[in-house]
Amino acid sequence: MSENDLRNEPFKVTVARYPQLPYLNLLKTDVQRRGVNYTDTVIENINQEKYQITGSNVFFSTLGARDDKNKFGVPEALVLRDGSIVITDPTPLEQNPYIVDYIDGKYVLIDAGEIVEEVDFWEKPSFYGKKTSKGTPMDSIIFARPQRLNITPTSPCYFFSSGLPCKYCDLNPHICCDGVTQQKMDPEDAYETVREAIKQEGRFTTLCMTMGSDIGGEKPFDDELNYYIDVLKAIGKNFEGRFPSQAITTALTKEQLQRLHDETGLMSYTSDIEVLNEEKFNWICPGKAKYIGYQEWKKRLIDAVDVFGRGNVGTGIVGGVELAQPDGFATEDEALESTLAEAETLISKGVAVVYIVWVPRPHSVFKKQHNASLDYYARLTLGLDELSRKYGVRAEFDDYRRCGNHPNSDLQRIS
Repeated sequence: MSENDLRNEPFKVTVARYPQLPYLNLLKTDVQRRGVNYTDTVIENINQEKYQITGSNVFFSTLGARDDKNKFGVPEALVLRDGSIVITDPTPLEQNPYIVDYIDGKYVLIDAGEIVEEVDFWEKPSFYGKKTSKGTPMDSIIFARPQRLNITPTSPCYFFSSGLPCKYCDLNPHICCDGVTQQKMDPEDAYETVREAIKQEGRFTTLCMTMGSDIGGEKPFDDELNYYIDVLKAIGKNFEGRFPSQAITTALTKEQLQRLHDETGLMSYTSDIEVLNEEKFNWICPGKAKYIGYQEWKKRLIDAVDVFGRGNVGTGIVGGVELAQPDGFATEDEALESTLAEAETLISKGVAVVYIVWVPRPHSVFKKQHNASLDYYARLTLGLDELSRKYGVRAEFDDYRRCGNHPNSDLQRIS
């Protein structure tokens, strides 16, 4: 079977080949891979007072759609029967997405005209619709997942502005196209929003902060580091000592990492390497390659384990982007072998590795590419999970509850 045929293989056929993977895990992965299209019936019947609808957060409104025409006013994400969350990607019908429909009082997922699963949506948290003392809408400060508070203090990325963006990313192009003026968040607004959010008892278990790369400062990335510290310090006033939290930053030096750890209540550190192959990394992430480099990025991740501890350091990859053409791997077998070998070098040192399903986006360099087959993602899920168990490294702050965007860390619930 050719890889093109494998990409178009019916879902049920792939499921039958991987009985060791939960059905809902494979379904979640395939929904992420193919995207969704919401029927007008869903939009007309959804309770916007109860559910989260795409709004002002930069990562989940201006970013995150293969369909520019239908990215607003739709549910933020799906919830499956096992509690798995599926961050959805509105997708045009001609690209063969799953269909989300409203039938007989239920929201359902449809593939090839057949109902394959009943679904629900993320419920809106109680702080949505409220404002800080400065009048800032709290849902523009924090985007809520079912159990995690996501803070994006600012989004512009230096790598994009310097003409060296990661080729799969469309964050800054979307900002330009949507006419959004991005300013730095006031740390006091972050403090007030977190204070209000945690009044909803039992809803949130952790907080995650991330933003675009900033190379400025006395030493490269000091400005980025200082801003993280300012916001985390403000948030930390809501807690005593360390609090369940994750920061996703550009790869920092060990000295910078020590400051991040010692000057804030941060518990977990992540820096996404994106591609686990030096040659492909240099091509796909030219800004990261120029200003830090592949081997140095890996070294800084391993150094972070000395600072934050084993299991509290992670990195993410964009699964399947290593197959982009013309310079990516020629076959899925080659891509998988390289990715898992490189992942083992990190996991064996205590760095958790998780992946997201690559989605070719309309404003990225790779907008006309195709992502990998479900078969490839199934093997990637199993391979990373096996390595994590072999070395006893869990992605504690990127598991199915706190993040929910990574098919491999979803398996951590299985002992």
